[in-house]
This record gives sequence, structure tokens and C-alpha cells, in this order.
Amino acid sequence: SNRLVHYNPFTMKLSLSILALATAANAFVAPANKPAGMALRMSEEAAEAEPEPEPAAEPEPEVPLMQIKEKVPCFGATPLLGGEKFIGENYWDKITLEWGSEATGQFVQAAELKHGRSAMIATVGFAFHKLGLTFNNISPHEYLSVTQGIKFADLQAMSPIDAIHAVPPEGLAQMFAAIGIVEIFELTHKNGKLAEDETVAPGLQPGGLTGDLGWNPLQIKVTDRRRLVELQNGRAAMFAISAWVANEAVSGSVPLPLPW
Repeated sequence: SNRLVHYNPFTMKLSLSILALATAANAFVAPANKPAGMALRMSEEAAEAEPEPEPAAEPEPEVPLMQIKEKVPCFGATPLLGGEKFIGENYWDKITLEWGSEATGQFVQAAELKHGRSAMIATVGFAFHKLGLTFNNISPHEYLSVTQGIKFADLQAMSPIDAIHAVPPEGLAQMFAAIGIVEIFELTHKNGKLAEDETVAPGLQPGGLTGDLGWNPLQIKVTDRRRLVELQNGRAAMFAISAWVANEAVSGSVPLPLPW
């Protein structure tokens, strides 16, 4: 036979009350600690989710200020109309400030001085030939070259340009050898003395070539005025020999009266 189970109402109410209190108390209990592996994995995911900081911008390099070079003075300004006129000052500034330095300007001045000296010698030789002051009149020797059969009188009968063309190669070689000796002397000497203790020849160093050979047998005091006179005479000689050679090569090309 079936047994009837009788429930006591008071007992059911008590059980439900205890169950409700247990559930409420469980809500205030702190959650259990997560495993260490799970916490580490979550921290890594959070780090990956964070945006990487942008790299700091590199500081811009400082731009150096433009170097302003001082103007290099040039010796030998032309005395003109009661004052000094620097003809070609613009190119002098380019040579010494843009294209080169002060040493470059010294080299250019030395080149001008040497060209002037060569022009002065050429002018004197040209004038002597035109005026008849040739070696056939002042030299005890008759022949310039015995082996070539060239006499000084033969050269005197020619124009200066034809005369230099008639000089044999051996004579031209002697001229160039004499010029080379002077140039080597300046390259290897300093203050008139051989620079034996220099590893680089003085003439190959910056500012080494000045045109001053240190040869002054008469012990003449070299002043700025004498230097300027030499420079001005050299400039005039360069113009003179250029005009004379042009007029000799092309008659009437120089519309100026010449002394011959």
C-alpha cells in the first residue's frame, strides 16, 4: 500500500528561510583567486591591446651659420685720376673668396708678376731688334749656330717673329732650360736658401710662390713703391708686346704710330 507522506508546514518555511539566508551570504563572499597562468595571459593580452608609444622625433640638425670670409686686400691697385682704381676687383673677390683663398690670390699675383717680367724682357728684345742693336753688331761671334750655318746677321735681316722661328731647336731648348732653372730655384728655395728640411717643396705649399726669388745682389731696399712700379711696368709691357707682335703679324692691325 502506498504510504502517504505528511509535510509539516512549519518545517518547510524554516528550510526555505535558511536557504534564502545562505544565498544572500554567498553574495558577499570575495571571488576566488584566478590561476596564475590565466592572470599572466590576461596581462599580456592587455599589453598587446595598448597602443605602442610613438618614437620621439629626432632633433633637427643645426644649420651652421653662413661663414662670411673677410675681403682679401690686393696689392697693385692702379693709380688713376688722383686715386687708386682696382680694375677687376669683382674677379679678385671671386678668386680669393669663392673659388679659392688668400693663398690662391698670392699665386695669381705671382703669375701676373712673372708674366710682366717676361713681357718686359720680350719688349726690350723686340725693340733692340727693330733698332738694329743685334748680336751681329755687338757680339764678337759671327754665327748663332755653326753646325746649322745660321749667322746673327741673317737673323737681323728678318722680322722679330721670323727670327725666333729661325732659331734652331737646340737654341730654343737652351731658353726653356734657363727658364726651368729659375722656376726650380723658386720651388726649392725659401728666403734665398735651399729648403733642405722641408718635406714638401716651398713652392708647392699654399702661398709658396710669390715671385720673390730672394736675389738682390745690389742690396736695393724693396719698398711698396718699387714693387708697384715693377708691377705697373710689367702690365704696360704685356700690352706693348701684344700690340707689337700683332702689328708685325698683321700689318696695320694696331692703329697707333710705332717708332719703326
